Amino acid sequence: MTWLNYHHLYYFWITAQEGSISSASRKLRVGQPTISTQIKNLEETLNQNLFNRKSRGLHLTEAGKVVLDYAHQIFTLGNELMEVIKDETFSKRTHVQFGALDSVPKSLVQSLIHSAQKIAPCAITVLEGGGDYLFRELLAHRIDLVISNFPPTIGDSRQYFSRLLAKIPIAVFSTKKFRHLKQKFPKSLQDQPFIMPSFHSKLRHDLNHFFQSNKTTVDVVIETQDTSIQKLLGNEGMGLVPLPDFAGKELVKEGKLIKIGTLRGVTEDFWLVSSPRKFSNPIAETLMKNFEWKT
Repeated sequence: MTWLNYHHLYYFWITAQEGSISSASRKLRVGQPTISTQIKNLEETLNQNLFNRKSRGLHLTEAGKVVLDYAHQIFTLGNELMEVIKDETFSKRTHVQFGALDSVPKSLVQSLIHSAQKIAPCAITVLEGGGDYLFRELLAHRIDLVISNFPPTIGDSRQYFSRLLAKIPIAVFSTKKFRHLKQKFPKSLQDQPFIMPSFHSKLRHDLNHFFQSNKTTVDVVIETQDTSIQKLLGNEGMGLVPLPDFAGKELVKEGKLIKIGTLRGVTEDFWLVSSPRKFSNPIAETLMKNFEWKT
């Protein structure tokens, strides 16, 4: 029987994640020749080329993608083992990794975490970032689930499972100095200052379409994808803020903002996305089927 050298596998795993031997060398603090030798030994053991070595970096072969998948599972379990022993709980905790877009409400992420912990004892990692990056990490099985306000558009649709969690109406909120805009809404929004999401978001395109359809021109004074910043600037009276209805209601209850009106037909949709994998995470699988978000 041929035994797998996990040291060789670990060097391959880090190199595949880093994308180059030079980057892996810096992370591991090991010389590049040593890493190259270790990977070559692994390839000889498996009798497979794991990388297509091109002038502009390393690219995984089909065999390399399979080995990377297994390596990720192996070393993730190894990390869990060390955490369990260190904590002296001696009960296996499943590790669940979530990806969340910056624009996703923190209350949604919080609800998903609570739901995961109710299913079984688990260790949870939350990674934030842009959609393309998070969906690539999902395909690479370095994330179990992605919470997004749009379904994935990169790659083959068969590489993903997407489930719509909610369609939330979008309303316009502001400080009380804009209260007069409630009359003749939405025509009253003409030439008014707006704090808008950036063009990276589907919501921004939907808002632009709404204003164009209603022959309304608004003055975009600030663009930011972070809803927390939108709320803060709106609370300072710097402009009108289009927000999911539930998010604005919290500020209305606190007396910080008032609701000017709801933009008919404009919603923000929230999705839970997974990717088929050889080793299914039982908690992620349960969440994908049963998770419900109560706004």
